[in-house]
Amino acid sequence: MSESRTAPVKAVDGREAAVEEPPRAGTAPTWWVWLAAWPVTAVFILSNAATPLYVLWQRQIGFSKGTLTVIFAFYIVGLLGSLLVSGVVSDRLGRKTVLLPALGLALAACVIFATAGGVAALIVARLFTGIAVGAVVSAGMAAVTDVAGGHRKRLAALLASCAMVFGAGLGPLLAGVLSETLPGPTVTVFMVEMALLATAVLAVLRMPVRRPAGPAKGAWIRVPGVPHGSGRQLVLGIAVFAPGITATSFVLSLGPSLLSGLLGTTSRIVAGAMAFAMFLAATGVQFAVQKLPRRTILTAGAISTTLSMIALVTAVHTSSVPVLIASALLAGAGQGMGQLGGLSLLNHSVPAQRLAEANAALNVGGYVPAGLLPVSAGYLSDAIGLTDGATVFAVVLMSLAVTGGLVVVASRHKVAEPA
Repeated sequence: MSESRTAPVKAVDGREAAVEEPPRAGTAPTWWVWLAAWPVTAVFILSNAATPLYVLWQRQIGFSKGTLTVIFAFYIVGLLGSLLVSGVVSDRLGRKTVLLPALGLALAACVIFATAGGVAALIVARLFTGIAVGAVVSAGMAAVTDVAGGHRKRLAALLASCAMVFGAGLGPLLAGVLSETLPGPTVTVFMVEMALLATAVLAVLRMPVRRPAGPAKGAWIRVPGVPHGSGRQLVLGIAVFAPGITATSFVLSLGPSLLSGLLGTTSRIVAGAMAFAMFLAATGVQFAVQKLPRRTILTAGAISTTLSMIALVTAVHTSSVPVLIASALLAGAGQGMGQLGGLSLLNHSVPAQRLAEANAALNVGGYVPAGLLPVSAGYLSDAIGLTDGATVFAVVLMSLAVTGGLVVVASRHKVAEPA
């Protein structure tokens, strides 16, 4: 493991402070950059693994679509609470200091999911999962950039973003297949996930990142932000990432209910496959557009989310499964491009000693609407029906996506494209 090294840099207040020096170009081989993204993937597999299983828990325990979205929202609560702390702690105490406890919480969440017998247990498991996810989207993604070094920042942004969305899609697919083909439908996938998380722990223990040694400045718990001069990049990322991840959150929380209404099936493999296809689209589109200008990527993300909502309205009013699947794929592409564009802008404008906090800020901006709007849609669907509830949700989110796209287009001549 690399020895710790520090270097004096100018703090925000102008004084010098010793901070974590990122690995120099060439100090870590490229395979380590890929491996550094594995803990992000492992935790995100857990993040959505429960999605196809909710129909089983609903039948066993008994709760409404509104309660289902509340269970999902506790994941957002844990995630947002984690983001208020994990980015700052990671920048000050090191990536491993945040990642190892987060992986421990993820393992605890697996145990609780596997033994859940009521709504309270599901809420606690989702809360722990959210805390773990908040840690990996801040510290974990920053660790990928640290390992990559200055000359591989574009690769780091691509791998960190794809690790998140690929894991998010693989989780529900594994859960759907394993729950339909093996005994213990609500247990087996979490046993498999515990093994995957154990390998992630080993990766973090050996990860070649350096520990910062400077004194702490400012509050430990605070709304995450970015250094002066990077605010526009953060706004651009949130403007597109937020509608995109809200669209995929809706598919994850209420997609199985929509499939049940349209297909008359509660197949967990079908529900898991749709979620996997959505995030596979999010992964593939990022590799396809990675070399485009970042604002072009963001504009395309906003357009994709807008088209996704148009397709969603069409699907629920025509009872068309193919159009519903198209909506999910477009939602995945919208999140993927918004996330890649936002992370890439921050990677190129924010210094290493503030990068985890900047990643946390991007995700706070995305996950707040991703928590509020699907929950509102769930309760609205209980009150006026799934078709009308989904329509209202789609119209609201489409307005946000169009606004985000316009913000990006309007900024083209105000913020220079990073090299």
